[in-house]
Amino acid sequence: MSDTTQMLKGILDGCLLAIIKEGEIYGYELAAKLESYGFHSLSEGTIYPLLLRMQKEALISATLRKSTAGPKRKYYTLTGKGEQELELFIGRWEQVSSSVDNVLNKKGDMKNGLKGV
Repeated sequence: MSDTTQMLKGILDGCLLAIIKEGEIYGYELAAKLESYGFHSLSEGTIYPLLLRMQKEALISATLRKSTAGPKRKYYTLTGKGEQELELFIGRWEQVSSSVDNVLNKKGDMKNGLKGV
């Protein structure tokens, strides 16, 4: 597993839920969308196990549909539980990304009066 994939491990679920919330989507299309957002190091082998787990957890639902090009495709949609999980993820992400930004930009020392500690 690459360093980037390891770092993204907990973040991918939220990203997948956010993309699926936009509308029904199948796996390959989901992988292509992630790549268009800059997730170049992810393979479908990384994405499909996450989708399967999220389906088992009832965060997403899947429907098999005919395809004009080959076998049936599994289309994913967000469930009510998935929407709730996405909202929780967004809140956690905002908090974590803000904290990391503060560390990287050394904003915390000044805010808390800990200059020079």
